[in-house]
Amino acid sequence: MDRFIIQGGAPLNGEVTVSGNKNAALKLLPACLLTDEPVILHNVPNIADIHTMVSLLKELGAELNDLGDGSWRIQAKDIRSHIIDPSLASQIRASIVLAGPLLARMGRLELAPPGGDVIGRRRVDTHVLALKALGVKLEMTDRFLFSTDGLRGADILLDEASVTATENTIMAAVLAKGTTIIRNAASEPHVQDLCHFLNILGAQVEGIGSNVLTITGVDRLHGGEFRVGADYIEVGSFIGAAAVTGGRVRIKQAAPQHLPMIAQVYNRLGVHWEVEGEDIIVPQYQPLKVIADLGGQIPEIKAQPWPAFPSDLLSIVLVVATQAEGTVLFHEWMYENRFFFVDKLVYMGARAVLCDPHRCLIQGPSKLRGEKDRITSPDIRAGMSLLLAALCAEGTTVIRNVVQIDRGYERVDEKLRALGANLERVIEE
Repeated sequence: MDRFIIQGGAPLNGEVTVSGNKNAALKLLPACLLTDEPVILHNVPNIADIHTMVSLLKELGAELNDLGDGSWRIQAKDIRSHIIDPSLASQIRASIVLAGPLLARMGRLELAPPGGDVIGRRRVDTHVLALKALGVKLEMTDRFLFSTDGLRGADILLDEASVTATENTIMAAVLAKGTTIIRNAASEPHVQDLCHFLNILGAQVEGIGSNVLTITGVDRLHGGEFRVGADYIEVGSFIGAAAVTGGRVRIKQAAPQHLPMIAQVYNRLGVHWEVEGEDIIVPQYQPLKVIADLGGQIPEIKAQPWPAFPSDLLSIVLVVATQAEGTVLFHEWMYENRFFFVDKLVYMGARAVLCDPHRCLIQGPSKLRGEKDRITSPDIRAGMSLLLAALCAEGTTVIRNVVQIDRGYERVDEKLRALGANLERVIEE
């Protein structure tokens, strides 16, 4: 199992280009099943979760060709199976979004419970309720058995603004008879990417970027070409890495239009940046001081549905807070295991109190120390957060199970070394 060895204390300096949005690409690939014509996707990140999705699509009968430099040609001329390989489905959460395309294309689906990060309960009820509204039946054994004799448009109010449930419903609805309205829809950048992509293929999706989507079903979709947008979670991660190491980093093609709320939260920790076109520049030696609420009250940073602060960046800014002067409360209401890496920060010297599974209090600044024996990456975002802690710690840190980081960040060790990080990957059989 690969591990990272990091000698902390080196400021990051230079330029970095972030990869394509992981969460967008993981839905755009299944969306290619909605047409029998060829589709070309650009800027697809070369990460473990994408490799798993590619394998899933090939198992179903789609042809996928790696064109190099992040470009893929996909054609699902014939789909030979409606059964999702359970061993592959258990590796990624995104396997659930095969439901919409396969039901639209084949009218049936057999799916084992999806996998992914172990960050708490991740219900699929919203998916099921929305698909049922479109005319889908479900039987449950040790897996989900979906079927339909024809998808029909419906007026759907999602019981939560679930990203993957919104995406599944969109993909089912574009080929359904009649009009579908999705209320309380998620509106994250990757949901917007999916809608724009489907419209390029001939779908009729309106209200993109809002919480109400109107979809007029069409008879078929054609081929097309699309570029995956920048991964704003990776952008936010490199902002944090620059801030905690005191370096100056230009993040190229960062899609700054998606960063206003992320900027607000970082500003509360004393982190600021400049925008130049599509690039952002994080200056050296950020003040790193918590801005208290009115009356000197302890501020709360809480993850919320888009366009509020994203859950996937909460672990990153928590590490930044360990280096900022002041006290701040972090609140993750969605996932009860999100903060189950904080004990590792405490090993490294952070002053942190895990109040309960959903709340963590940080008092900074703390001088972090390298830790060689007790740091293991439990999931993608916690792994990247621990990497940030190691970059600013004094001494050497060893992070094990970095395959978790590789699932969500493309060549992160190479990108950090190019910025001056003293980081080595040790490959183990």
